[in-house]
Amino acid sequence: MSLLDNIHSPADVKALPAEALDQLCRDIREELIGAVSKYGGHLASNLGAVELTVALHRVYDTGRDRLVFDVGHQCYTHKLLTGRQDFTDFRDLGGMAGFPRPDESVHDAFVAGHASDSVSVALGMARARTALGADYDVVALIGDGALNGGMALEGLSDAGKSGEPLVVVLNDNGMSINESVGGLAEMLARMRTRVEYIRFKKWYRRAIMPRVPRLNRLLTGAKRWLKERLIPDNIFGDFGFEYIGPIDGHDIAKVEKALRWAKEYRAPVLVHVITQKGRGYPPAETAPEAYHGVGAFDVASGVLRYTGEDFSSVFGRTLTELAGEDEHVVAITAAMMEGTGLIGFQEAYPDRFFDVGIAEEHACAMAAGMAAQGLKPVFAVYSTFLQRSYDMLIHDVALMGLHVVFAVDRAGIVGRDGVTHQGSFDVAYLSSVPGMKIYAPSSFDELRSMLRKAVLEDTGPVAVRYPRGGEGGYRGDSSDKTAESVYFHGDDVTIVSYGAEFNEAMMAARMLRGGGVDPEVIKLNVLSPLDAEPVLASVRRTGALLVAEEACAAGSVGEKLLAAAEQAGIALRASRLVNLGDGLLPHGEPWKLREMKGLDNGSLARTVLEMLHGEDKA
Repeated sequence: MSLLDNIHSPADVKALPAEALDQLCRDIREELIGAVSKYGGHLASNLGAVELTVALHRVYDTGRDRLVFDVGHQCYTHKLLTGRQDFTDFRDLGGMAGFPRPDESVHDAFVAGHASDSVSVALGMARARTALGADYDVVALIGDGALNGGMALEGLSDAGKSGEPLVVVLNDNGMSINESVGGLAEMLARMRTRVEYIRFKKWYRRAIMPRVPRLNRLLTGAKRWLKERLIPDNIFGDFGFEYIGPIDGHDIAKVEKALRWAKEYRAPVLVHVITQKGRGYPPAETAPEAYHGVGAFDVASGVLRYTGEDFSSVFGRTLTELAGEDEHVVAITAAMMEGTGLIGFQEAYPDRFFDVGIAEEHACAMAAGMAAQGLKPVFAVYSTFLQRSYDMLIHDVALMGLHVVFAVDRAGIVGRDGVTHQGSFDVAYLSSVPGMKIYAPSSFDELRSMLRKAVLEDTGPVAVRYPRGGEGGYRGDSSDKTAESVYFHGDDVTIVSYGAEFNEAMMAARMLRGGGVDPEVIKLNVLSPLDAEPVLASVRRTGALLVAEEACAAGSVGEKLLAAAEQAGIALRASRLVNLGDGLLPHGEPWKLREMKGLDNGSLARTVLEMLHGEDKA
């Protein structure tokens, strides 16, 4: 029988005797491996944080105290210990989320899907506690990779000098998704040697000091020299934190002792724990980056399910080819080398590949500096993470019209990672950037062609946005038609779409043709600057417009087309904009989310029939 069967709340964790905790951790790892192998999710990061999470729940009451996760992909053990052990609907529509969600449990203090914000959020909660005269503890759990983000340092700088009782737990496994990079990573690597120094010091006190006092005096200078090299200046102490560590993050007793001391100190404290990403599952220990975010896999062999070619891998190979043609092409990633398909580029051109860690703002500004000096930088980044660089897009890139290419991965519906990762907003925020050109490929061939144009032919800022996963039924390449391509010439209704959603629009058009409706389908290749004239020419004839797009409503292409029709004096008898709406998109399988938003082919066809039969309310 698993000890997890008796864990219904953190109170049950606190009630366990210390000798039962190792078994509990083994049961948790078995549950995590089994659940993620079936439903996918983040595995290696959760396996590495099991003992740390158990210790946190033995010291704090997360129903009252506030535990703020950074990123949050390591929260699965936390969910298991707070009454959420049913993974059958994990990351599915209406089911348990893969990240902390306060609307899911009182034990989740804050939504966490992006890195580097936990210290700032936790300090805000601590200051609110003081202002309101409340009584609870606040803990921020941050990984070493997230320290690369400038926001983390901003938060540490303010929190350390604030005097607020606050505990920051640094979970240091030497990795973000890939291996951690940069000066902070090197500093933490040096700080880990403090353990070696402490062991040496204990031996020295026991073996040398009592027996050879004269040698002890002679070695004092040598000890000081050794300490200065093994224990570097502590940046956290400079920020104003009382520093504890480093501690073995898999030794629950030691972690629990440190957390209790930190809790009672009533001032800013940073507890530095060392953990192993993927611990307890040999395949994940050996290749933690491969098991960071995974689909279903075979537990016994560790073989990951093969998903075939996808847009990310096509992008990576194409960019590598372009780099072979032009020595000015360089690639930039923010700790997403594998996710954005850049492993091959890094191997082929290591001197032209730059992983800046989790620091999208820095990556964007650095790209601007490169472009200003004659390079052709390509910043590969997920849509949801590029949001963090919005100021740099305008101030550092657009103001000078610099030729920086943004490879915007995971544009549109992402799926099971949910609300924090859906690529809903890039069409709106990128099209607001002066001079930005936006390509929207719908197939692998179009991605290849449009990326080539963006890198080698265009000038100024350019974005190429493409979806997660593989291509659909459309396999063509209409990129030679710069702005648009017309499919299915017709007279009854104009259907406009782009990107991955074009597959659904095409299927809907075929259904409509089978039912006697004659649609005209237009695929947009360039979203900004938007050439509305081909669409206007079509709606002058059809009198009806439907625009289907995986983007938020505000700032959508559909809004721009309706405005253009109004300005052109075109009186539409029916119109409908089908998009992701004004809210936030939850987690779930992509096909279910499309159905929910009316973006699947069946819903689009029904919407057109409603429009043509006078039932349109738009």
